[in-house]
Amino acid sequence: MRAIGPGVGRVGIADVVEVARNRALVAVATVVIERLQRARMLVDRAAHGDELIYGVTSALGANTGVALAPEERALYQVHAVRARAVGVGPAMAEDRVRATMFARVAGMAQGGSGVSLSVFSALVDALNRNVYPAVPAWGTISVSDLPPLAHLALVLIGEGDAFVDGSRIPGAQALARAGLAPVALRPKDGLALISANAATVGSACLVLHDLAGALARFDDIVALSFEGFRANLSPLAKHAQEARPAPGQAEAARRLLRALDRSALAQPGAARRVQDPLSFRCVAQVHGAALDALARAVEHVEIELNAAADSPLVDPESGTISSNGNFHIPGFAIAHEALGLAVAQVAALAVERCIKLLSPATSDLPLQLTRHGPQQSGFATVQKTLTALLNDIRHLANPACLDFLPVSERIEDHSPMAMQCVTKLDAMRERLDYVAAIEAVIAAQAVDLRVPDVRGTLGQGARRVYDAVRERAAFLDDDRPLGPDIDAVAAWLRAESRS
Repeated sequence: MRAIGPGVGRVGIADVVEVARNRALVAVATVVIERLQRARMLVDRAAHGDELIYGVTSALGANTGVALAPEERALYQVHAVRARAVGVGPAMAEDRVRATMFARVAGMAQGGSGVSLSVFSALVDALNRNVYPAVPAWGTISVSDLPPLAHLALVLIGEGDAFVDGSRIPGAQALARAGLAPVALRPKDGLALISANAATVGSACLVLHDLAGALARFDDIVALSFEGFRANLSPLAKHAQEARPAPGQAEAARRLLRALDRSALAQPGAARRVQDPLSFRCVAQVHGAALDALARAVEHVEIELNAAADSPLVDPESGTISSNGNFHIPGFAIAHEALGLAVAQVAALAVERCIKLLSPATSDLPLQLTRHGPQQSGFATVQKTLTALLNDIRHLANPACLDFLPVSERIEDHSPMAMQCVTKLDAMRERLDYVAAIEAVIAAQAVDLRVPDVRGTLGQGARRVYDAVRERAAFLDDDRPLGPDIDAVAAWLRAESRS
């Protein structure tokens, strides 16, 4: 169970993953309920007044400043939800929708939304009873995730669609099966449900969790490549890291040395070369940059999880309901763009290590890692797969955060496009898994071909990867289709990364 409220700590990515993928229940502290009630009292007073307040007594978007008649203010919230349910394309996976719901619960719990307690409770109950709204994947520009959150909100009011046991059914039926009833929206409730970046933030939690796991697995894979190449470990020495303390670099070196613990490479004279190619020599620098970029992205995500980014923001302490720009997340988008660039660097280094291992000029191993000479192709054609994967990764690394158009009569004239930054990062991570799988298979082959036999002296992390590869892919003697081997190892890596 994940509790929300003071005394239980900040909400983190691990909490979102636990709720999204393991269906952990969400409990709400009493102090949160009291906070929401105080904020709601302020909204209720404003909803009966004449002051123009965005989304309460005034219309939204291009109609900002147009007064709503008192009798229209509750119904307008329903119209606001329906009108913004413009998402298209395939439905988001269940874990992304659950992550979205929990991210919105965490944001509302800060008290700045002014949401009715009944609506907040309806969202928590739907999450805890596994109501899975059908939320289209495409449509948000992350100036609040209006389209995906509107599709989610439709189900709470008994409209839209949801999935139950794999079948898509009307939202009202899904609620009924869960023992729930549609909730009635009062002034500002619709806006409170949809005016947030919960879909972007929730999705980012899952992507960053999986990417962190992928980078951790890469340590062991690189260690296996070091073993197969018989690389020089001097660039990983502590004094080398201290001489240039770049962010993340020392940690990357420590992780790689941990994966090489008990390796014979640590013995004097074990390395074949005085100085290795950069794809081996500069792993700590490149992977360190990726760890630093990951840390920055995590920081931005966890800020959003624990922030009241509503506009207008309800503040019972000052007695104000004020317009603001806290829903705008360019720093979040830029952090994910930077992480994407770092992932591309990691992938490029891995591809080069593979090519080096396949070349006798650099590895002192048989050409294409086949011991049968030119009558066998060995791993030659895998270079084409690596090139295709790296091409995709490099293309996806191009920025998305600069590609936007002004909307709403040019009132909303800037967009961070943060969701696009997150989704392309996930696509990069997916391809990185295959690059890693190919490197693992090639490195295992290099170890098996190395003379004298080094299999008994592998570092502990390298040994883990070697054993996992050999459980799924036999030594390549005669040519055979390698795609199934790579798929099997990639599936193992994905499972490891998500655990």
